[in-house]
This record gives sequence, structure tokens and C-alpha cells, in this order.
Amino acid sequence: MKAGVRALGVAESYSGETSTLAGSVVRASRVVDGFVFGECTVGGSDATDAIAGMVQRLDREDVRYLLVSGVAPAWFNVVDLRRLEAAVDRPVLSVTYEASPGLEGAIREAFDDESTVEDRLATYRAQPERRSVSVNGETVYVRAVGVADGEAADVVRGFTPEGGRPEPLRVARLAARAAESFRGT
Repeated sequence: MKAGVRALGVAESYSGETSTLAGSVVRASRVVDGFVFGECTVGGSDATDAIAGMVQRLDREDVRYLLVSGVAPAWFNVVDLRRLEAAVDRPVLSVTYEASPGLEGAIREAFDDESTVEDRLATYRAQPERRSVSVNGETVYVRAVGVADGEAADVVRGFTPEGGRPEPLRVARLAARAAESFRGT
């Protein structure tokens, strides 16, 4: 991957009723090249729109890929990766770090209202399957929209200089935690 290729990583940190979303633009050469922030409702259904809004506000045509940490930030505020890819007009990859039987059982346990459960499950079930990707001796799990699985694996590896967390997501997570702690003071 060329050193100047850029990806926007989006991660979250939450306490209370809103979740702080942070986006970091990182070049494949590991140079941080920008930030954008947003928020979504904890337990809500606005994460997809919030992330799309962040990309629009960032207004960076040079960002080639959007990486999202997981598909269910802010207490199961499920991200619709296909709708997000259509809104931002670039490939979207969701990256998680642990093997899992999926979120269906957890979503059912988290909400009492059957309509809420079914809406979230419909969105969750519509997402592409997770594919395991080996990177630096670790395994991550990737859902990709707008890009073939092989290229998605190359993107994850190209943006992960060490360990198993792609740099755009690592930096975004740090920024989200810092912004959340600042907001909480």
C-alpha cells in the first residue's frame, strides 16, 4: 500500500446518554492527518447517520477508506454498513478484535421492547459476514462493503504497523476517550 493512502477510523467512548465518536485520518505511513468528532445516542439508532455526518463535515476527498470499530457502538446502536457506504461513497470496513457467536442474543437481552429488538436485529442481520484476517500474528474480524474481501484484508494489514488494531482505529479510540473525559468534566 502506498504511504500516502489515507483512511478515516471511527471509534467511540461513552458514559451517560451520549457517546462521543472520534474520527482520525491516518496515512498508511502512520502520519495522523486530521480529526473529526461527533456523537450518537447510547442505546439509540443514530450511529449510521452520525458517522456519515462526520465524513461529510470532514470533507476530505483524499480519504480512501472508512474503518469503523465494530458495528454496535453505544450500547447496540447498530451501524448499517451498506447504508453508510452509500452515504460516504467509499469502502467501509468494520473491524472487531474477538471471536464471537454474534450479537443477536445480547441484543435480545438488552432491550425489552420487541419492536426495538426486531429493528436492531434486522439491521444487524443485513450486515456482511465477518471474515477473519491475520495481521502481525493476531486475528481481527472484518466486515467489508464496497471492496472485495482480499482488498479489505490488505487495507487492514496496510494500516496496522504492529499489534492487531489498525492505526486509524487506535488513534480514534484514544481521541474518543480523551474527548469523552473532557466532556465529562
